[in-house]
Parts: sequence; C-alpha cells; structure tokens
Amino acid sequence: MIGYITLGTNDFDRAVKFYDELMSHLGEKKLWQTDSMAAWGSSRDVPALCIAKPFYGADATISNGGMLALKVSSKEQVDSAHAKVISLGGLNEGNPGHRGNGGFYGGYFRDLDGNKLNV
Repeated sequence: MIGYITLGTNDFDRAVKFYDELMSHLGEKKLWQTDSMAAWGSSRDVPALCIAKPFYGADATISNGGMLALKVSSKEQVDSAHAKVISLGGLNEGNPGHRGNGGFYGGYFRDLDGNKLNV
C-alpha cells in the first residue's frame, strides 16, 4: 500500500549527504535525485524513503507525534545504524533496546531536520 514516505528538509544538500551515508550503511541505494527531492530504497518496486524541500517554499517542519520506522533484519543492524546516525550528527531519542514485551528491538533518533525515526 505505501509507495514512499517523504520527510521535509530545510537544508537539502546536508540531508542528502546524511541519508546517502545512512542508507548506504543499511545496504540501500539512491534511486534518483532532482534539485529538490531524492529517494533511497532497494528498487522502485518497493516502498522508498524520500527527502524533499517543501514544494511551496515554506519551511519544512517536523511532525508532532509522527515517526518513521526503518526496517532492518537484526539487533546488530539496529545498534550499528543507531550509532551511524549519531556519528552523522543525528540526535539520540532512545538508545537501542527491547521495547514492550521484549519482542521489538529498536533505537530512536532524529535526523538533522528534527524528523523522528527509529530502526
């Protein structure tokens, strides 16, 4: 059902560099880029993560209560990705660990524009 998710950015070049490094670290590739939008994923046949400058030129703002989860396949990938985000200047919003009844293992962070994600 989901084709892609888009996060807004106020510094497109900085955001592209951040997500280039993070997505490469997760084994994903850049699918395409224009002067105002870029997308990463494994192919154009599955959901992708996009960043974009707001279409009408207003400032990008973060979602209050919104969060995007990046799927990985192991606890080690969660730990590694979370550490990578912090090394790239992202903010820690919750160290990697078990959540709920122990069936979910995740780490939470904010990207350089303040968007909240977990892995």
